[in-house]
Amino acid sequence: MNTAVPIPQMRLTRRHFRLWAIASAEQIIGAALSTLAGIAIPMIQITGGAWHLNSFMQGLTGAMGLLGIAIGSPLIGRLSDRQGYLRWFRICPLLILAGSLLVWLCPQLWAMLTGLFIIGFGVGGGYTLDSDYISETMPARWRQMMVGAAKATCSLGFAGAAGLAWWWIKSGLQPDHWNYLFTITGALGLITLLLRIDWAGSPSWLMAHGRRSDAIVAARRLLGPGAIPQEVSHKQTDNATSAGSTSLFRGKNLLRVIFSGATWACEGVGVYGVGVFMPLIILALGIDHSDAQGMGKVLNSVEMTTLVNSCILPGFIIGLLILRHINHGKMMTAGFLVSAAGMALLLWAYSCHLPVWVSVAAFIIFEMALNAGPHLVTFIIPSQIYPLADRGAGTGMAASCGKIGAIAGVFLMPVLLDAGGITLVLWVCIGIMLLGGLISLILTPVVLPDSPSASK
Repeated sequence: MNTAVPIPQMRLTRRHFRLWAIASAEQIIGAALSTLAGIAIPMIQITGGAWHLNSFMQGLTGAMGLLGIAIGSPLIGRLSDRQGYLRWFRICPLLILAGSLLVWLCPQLWAMLTGLFIIGFGVGGGYTLDSDYISETMPARWRQMMVGAAKATCSLGFAGAAGLAWWWIKSGLQPDHWNYLFTITGALGLITLLLRIDWAGSPSWLMAHGRRSDAIVAARRLLGPGAIPQEVSHKQTDNATSAGSTSLFRGKNLLRVIFSGATWACEGVGVYGVGVFMPLIILALGIDHSDAQGMGKVLNSVEMTTLVNSCILPGFIIGLLILRHINHGKMMTAGFLVSAAGMALLLWAYSCHLPVWVSVAAFIIFEMALNAGPHLVTFIIPSQIYPLADRGAGTGMAASCGKIGAIAGVFLMPVLLDAGGITLVLWVCIGIMLLGGLISLILTPVVLPDSPSASK
């Protein structure tokens, strides 16, 4: 016999984990997209084909997926608010599949850029819907942890895509078949689409639109026969939306925007600027077995990329373990500063020709600190610091700043590499990590004091 329980008061069950896993798909696909774009670029460079990517085009190639994410996230978020989550929850993986097929079937410059944008557009829409589904259907006690864990699944995309690409290249993938790499994102999009066919709409969205009976059906379909959707005040939501657009840059909210947005932008440079071009950075550092040539060098750089990316998940795990016990602003500050230290160690190792293991250790320090701190908590902090009336606008602004930072980092990384070599790249990365740490250090006592979680 099942007892009816409101969703926020439910115990965590297998249905919650199933929902979480399916709703986290775009986090994995987005990370895979960035990784594969970074691997495809050096493969294109050695094809000897009709088109060659200069530093500008390398940056544009790496940034197209992120540009799609930046546009798709707010646009699909707005459309889903009007039309319902379920439709776009299915369309997003369909877009990912379509973009991947375009890159695979038509390996031309225009098709590659267009396809990467379409994949990113679908991923961006998924980002919005994924977090909404998870936050709205999890027990209140576990909501923050499950949202953070969803973000952590991107580590599977970074490491998994690099590992699959390494295996494929080692098995004989030729450089002129670089486009085959994007069948990985296509397969992930197809699997996600199939898993979402038998699904239900957001109970909270249905409640907010006066469809109580539909909301009850959806809640029970997603979480079991005893689930009761949470009551939602449509009037409150309307007031929040209207107020957020006018008060976001006034008073203490301005400090909140700087705290959440600027730090997210700095984090974006580290995660994507370094992450996308990890193979090129490794090649520039000379830690890839210098005796190899052509695809051998690419293979070795991808192998090293896989090793470094495998440290992203342990970083997230550390962050999740301490999430409920340490002030999130202090977590972010420490993560930025330790990441800067990792980059500084890498610069020292390169300048003084230290053993390869020192450079590898420096990369590991950078990745683990960045993901245990800024990469995890910048995703969580906006919902904690903004009042209800400004929460939607504030979260959107922070996310937009994050994507601007990511796009700038990805676009500028090969340009900096071409202009001043790897030394300039490392100095810029150190400076940006220190800037993020400084902003967090100064504003944490003002914006996010005392408790680890403002939601407590």
